Amino acid sequence: MAYSGGRDSTALLHATLKAAAELGLQVHALHVHHGLSTHADEWLAHCATQCERWAQRGLPVSFHAAHVQLMPRRGDSLEALARRARYAALRTMALEQGTRLVLLAHHRRDQAETLLLQGLRGAGVAGLAGMPAQVERDGITWARPWLARPRAAIEGYLKRHRLRHIDDDSNDDPRFARNRLRLQVWPALAAAFPQAEATLADAATWAAQAAAGIADLAIEDLGRCADAKGLDLAAWRSLPPHRAVHALRAWLRAAGARTVKASDVERLMAELPAPGAARWALQGGELRRYRGRLRFERASMANTQTQETALSIGRAGRYALPGWGGVLVVKAVREGGVALERLAALQLLPRQGAERFQLAPGRPPRSLKKQFQARAVPEWSRQGPLLHDAGGRLLFVPGLGIDARALAAPGTRQMALSWQDADPA
Repeated sequence: MAYSGGRDSTALLHATLKAAAELGLQVHALHVHHGLSTHADEWLAHCATQCERWAQRGLPVSFHAAHVQLMPRRGDSLEALARRARYAALRTMALEQGTRLVLLAHHRRDQAETLLLQGLRGAGVAGLAGMPAQVERDGITWARPWLARPRAAIEGYLKRHRLRHIDDDSNDDPRFARNRLRLQVWPALAAAFPQAEATLADAATWAAQAAAGIADLAIEDLGRCADAKGLDLAAWRSLPPHRAVHALRAWLRAAGARTVKASDVERLMAELPAPGAARWALQGGELRRYRGRLRFERASMANTQTQETALSIGRAGRYALPGWGGVLVVKAVREGGVALERLAALQLLPRQGAERFQLAPGRPPRSLKKQFQARAVPEWSRQGPLLHDAGGRLLFVPGLGIDARALAAPGTRQMALSWQDADPA
């Protein structure tokens, strides 16, 4: 379990050890050294010593610690940065010890404070649900067994068992939102509304139930308007607005979009119904609308390499062209390919605007723009290199294929060509 040495984690660790001793289980106390306080080394030493004493008394505990180095950038939230680093360190230590269950010492007051903070940040129903009592994430089950326990009960447990704990001086730092709430707002709130802790925690529970119901309905709606090809916008628009917005959020999460801001969703709700092709940049990728469907393309690694201008192909295989952000796939075929000898000295060029492409034998050559439109090739799938032979004749266009004028005669050793964008990051 996570063990900071503070009052809450000290009480929970002690109670867990007593229960584990009766069940014959071993408990791993996991401590994260953030390095944010001048007392961090003292806290680590205290936790290690406390666990050693408990082990000497026959309690089944082993202590483990990890140091994390925080490197905040301008504009970063130190609270959020420390939280992410802490959970990552806890996960690593748990997996190293062969356990997939980590106990956290959050209690009812923490839950009430979380609801208030989320409300002040303008969170939706999912945010107002606060912290789940149990959730599986990244291969670890995170459990909060005391989430419904009042803080007073934990204080009583510490006194009853005379447990020593540390007091984190950062809890008095007003730079952190939770500290300001806890020190400046909560005393007045509790004085005016003595049952605030219990009622706010109950409200978080009801919000969690509502969020679960909304999620189930969104999945049901997506079953009618989304598939492997993307989101069918006509079917999506047929949903009532209050259901369409939740379906959109659920679809974006399933498609791989990272944290989507409320402002992004509001903008999409207003702009998605319009006709025509369009793009929207989101964290982690790009949203693309084309011919009535919406797709999310994950971001690729930033490409800073120079585009290749020449290529020699002597056999089938995959030819990586990082400067163009993809791979040219070459396969031996009996028909429908380009003569291998014409691939020995290729020129790789971007579109110039005057190229003409013949889609099939007997069809007239047309501009690339018209051919792309006829084949419904979206703009973002037209970015690969145009392949020309040594004489400057167009052989291949990503998204369209081999120019019919370049097809090899029967019986000629020939290769089929195709273009694949680089795998997403």
